[in-house]
Amino acid sequence: MGASNGSPKPLGPRTSAMLRADIERTRAELATSVSELREEVAFVADWREWVRRHPYTCVGAAFAVGYLLGSRR
Repeated sequence: MGASNGSPKPLGPRTSAMLRADIERTRAELATSVSELREEVAFVADWREWVRRHPYTCVGAAFAVGYLLGSRR
């Protein structure tokens, strides 16, 4: 099983210190990835950004939803 973080695979058995170092490095990489993912999801899900990028589409969608809700009476 090769190392996924790009570091070379050591020759011979791995010591507990090496394993701990690998675990800590993986934890740090995972924390960074989760943080980046959280920021990206917040950006994509922000309705203000959708309106800023697609103003006419959002106004049209709001009109269509309003029309459908208003015509149900």
